[in-house]
Amino acid sequence: MGAYAQKPSIKLTFTADKNGQHVPLDSILIGNLTQGGDTTLYAPDTLLVLDFVTGSREVNHIGANIFTLFQNYPNPMQGGTTVDMYVPVNKNVIITVNDMMGRELVQREYPLAAGSHSFTFFPGSESLYFLTARADCQRQTIKMFNAASQASTKGICELEYKGPKAGYDKYKSGNNLNNFVFNPGDQLKYTASSALGEQTIIDSPTGSQAYIFQYTSGVPCPGIPTISDIDGNTYNTIQIGNHCWMKENLKTTTYNNGISIPNVTDANAWYNLISGAYVWYDNDISWKHKYGALYNWYTTIDPNGLCPSGWHVPTNDEWTALTDFIGGTGDGNELKSCRQVNSPTGGSCNTSEHPRWEDDTYSGNYGTDDYGFSGLPGGGRYGSGYFGNIGTYGSWWSYTEYSASIGRLRSLSFGYGSVFDGGYSKRSGFSVRCLRD
Repeated sequence: MGAYAQKPSIKLTFTADKNGQHVPLDSILIGNLTQGGDTTLYAPDTLLVLDFVTGSREVNHIGANIFTLFQNYPNPMQGGTTVDMYVPVNKNVIITVNDMMGRELVQREYPLAAGSHSFTFFPGSESLYFLTARADCQRQTIKMFNAASQASTKGICELEYKGPKAGYDKYKSGNNLNNFVFNPGDQLKYTASSALGEQTIIDSPTGSQAYIFQYTSGVPCPGIPTISDIDGNTYNTIQIGNHCWMKENLKTTTYNNGISIPNVTDANAWYNLISGAYVWYDNDISWKHKYGALYNWYTTIDPNGLCPSGWHVPTNDEWTALTDFIGGTGDGNELKSCRQVNSPTGGSCNTSEHPRWEDDTYSGNYGTDDYGFSGLPGGGRYGSGYFGNIGTYGSWWSYTEYSASIGRLRSLSFGYGSVFDGGYSKRSGFSVRCLRD
C-alpha cells in the first residue's frame, strides 16, 4: 500500500444491546453489496476504519490494542456468569470482587499472556457485585447482577480462570485486508453474531457511523407485523415456534360480527352471568391500553367471535404447544415481560410505571421475555365481582373448558417462575390473547 500524509477515512463502531443491557459480540461480518467482497471483525474488535484514496484502499481492524474488561454475560446471572478480558501485552492482572457495601469477597492475581481470556464467576447470596480488573495503572470495573436470591451451588463467591479464548490469532489489531474494496456510499451489510444469535444492519455510510445491533425479544409474524380488531385497536404480533400470537392482550369491546359485548360493571350482575361480558380493571378505562380488557370465559366461546377474522382464542392444546416450545411450564419467566420494579436488567425494563410487574427481589423471579410474548399481570375480576392482583398475576383464558363451571387458563404470577395450568370459574374475568388460525 502506498504511504500518504493524510488519508480520508470512515470509522465504523459496533455495539449490541438487549433491553438496555450490553450484549458481547463474537464477530461482525462486513460485506460490500455494491462491489462484492467482505471482511470480518472478531471479538474484542469493535471498530473498523475504512481508509480510501483514488486507486488504493485498505481496511484496518482497530480496538484490540488496549486493556479491556467486557461486561459479563448473562447479566443478571443465575448460578454463574462469563467475564471476558483482553490484554494487549503480557501483564499481571489483579481481579477483585466487592459487594454493594464495599466488602472485598474475592481477590486473585493472574499472569496473563497477550490476548483474550475468559473467566467464570459464581455468585453467593448478594444481588449486586462489582468486579474490578487492574493492570499496571489501568483499572476497569463492571456491575454484575445476581437474579437468584439463594447462594450458588458452590455456596460462596468463586472466580475461575477458564483460559485463553480460542481464535485470538484471527483478531489481532491492525490487520490490513487489501481484498476489501470500499468507496463512500457503497451499500454495506453488517451481520453481528453473539450468544443470542445474529442481527443484520444494511447501510451506505458516507461518513463515520456508530451502529447498535438491537437484540429485541422475538420477531414479528412473517408478513403480519400487526393485526387490528373490529374496534380499530392495533396489536403487534410475535412468532413463537410455528404459531403466530398477538403480543398484547385483547382490548375489543365488540364481537367480530359487529355486535357489542356487554360491559357489566355491577358486581352482583357480573356474578350471575352465564353469557359473555367484559370489564376494564376496577371499572376504569384508563387501564385499557396497559393491560387490555377482562373477559369472562363465556365471551371466548361466543359464536359471534371474539378475536379478529383469521384469529381465535387458543385451545388448551395450543397453550401446551407454547409451553412445550419454551422448555416446559417451569420456564414462565421467559414469557413474562421484562418490565418490572427494580428489574436487574436495567434500561426500559427497570420501571415503576404500569404496565409492569411488582418488585420480586425476594424470590428473584424477574421476567426475561426471551420469546417476545411479553406477558403482563393484568389481574382479574373474580366470580363474586371484585377486582384484584393487577401487577402480580396475569391469566389468559383457553377456549377449552375444564368442567361445567370451570374454564381452562394459563397464568404467570409474581413470586413464581412457572406457568400455572389449571382452571377457574367461568364467571371470572381474565385477559385474552388471540392466536392466528
